[in-house]
Amino acid sequence: MELTSSSILHTHPIKRTTTCNCSYSNVIPKQPPSRFYPSSSPRLSVFSKNYNFTGKSLRITRLTAFSSSSRSNNDSTQELAVLLEVEGVLVDAYRSTNRQAFNEAFRKLGLDCANWTEPVYSDLVRKNAANEERMLIMYFNRIGWPTSLPTNEKESFIKSVLREKKKASDELMVSQSLPLRPGVEDFIDNAYNEGIPVIILTAYSKSGEEIARSIITKLGPERISKVKIVGNEETRQSLYSEFVRGQAKQSGLEEELAKEAMKAASAEKQRIAKKVASALKLSVEINTTSSESLDKIICALRAGAELADTPVSNCILIAGTQSGIDGAERIGMPRIVLRSSLTSRAEFPSANAIMDGFGVGGLTITRLRQKTWS
Repeated sequence: MELTSSSILHTHPIKRTTTCNCSYSNVIPKQPPSRFYPSSSPRLSVFSKNYNFTGKSLRITRLTAFSSSSRSNNDSTQELAVLLEVEGVLVDAYRSTNRQAFNEAFRKLGLDCANWTEPVYSDLVRKNAANEERMLIMYFNRIGWPTSLPTNEKESFIKSVLREKKKASDELMVSQSLPLRPGVEDFIDNAYNEGIPVIILTAYSKSGEEIARSIITKLGPERISKVKIVGNEETRQSLYSEFVRGQAKQSGLEEELAKEAMKAASAEKQRIAKKVASALKLSVEINTTSSESLDKIICALRAGAELADTPVSNCILIAGTQSGIDGAERIGMPRIVLRSSLTSRAEFPSANAIMDGFGVGGLTITRLRQKTWS
């Protein structure tokens, strides 16, 4: 998403007032629980020990669960496998839902005077480095806060808007109006026709596994039958996870203390990075992956390679997030970033390639085979 370089909040006709005449109630209207998984939805995956891709029998051994260097390419049933993340890869959710979700939150809270057009939204994103709390504060400082809102309740008001925005975003994510990224369906079909396993990862999706699996249903039953899904349950049942759990049982107090120290150090580095980015008003992708989250990502990637019966070094992760890239780098898995509106200005120095989309001039099965990555 290209962000405008002009100061929209100053040039766009938003009337500055001392108060906003919207009525506001901090009582959130009750919403029926969302059903992200229609009863008619096809079953997305079953983690069994045998799979078939275009007539090839896939064999999973305990060795391949956690060793990518233990066998050569000639010993592998599959020469190549592709692992796809959901957010930023199957869908560009940020472009399609974020602004609309804010406007829906304003409507549900009775804030009829608040409406973010594309230019206003883009300017708020640019000025506040996509920090949503600061975006709201800047906006209401400009147009005026709701008249019924006491000054000492501004913080709780902002939190209520963000809660409603999250609910609206989740609903939009699973709605029929959210499109798949152009070319992703052809990419999956081409991989299937060439006998390349396609694994879709839901285990560490930012929006949660339930929403991620619901997004996958947009592929349709026929195309879903061509892919395999690695979620939390599939990861837990993988042989690599069994190995990790066995190792964890043997770790003592000293190792646990070391892990806690690493988590604390990581959190401090993240805090400093955010502070610097905020001061410089940079719109960048900051790595906030904790060591615990990274372990989960690595387990999911290992489970994906295990499911494809392909050495980790022959699996290619197509990622939309920095956290996925970090996990793949840790285990030596090739990794390609597919840019989205959220990451259009972010840098991914540890990625093997960065592409803007699927199809001609972007990511294709032919380019993966030839490794002509730019």
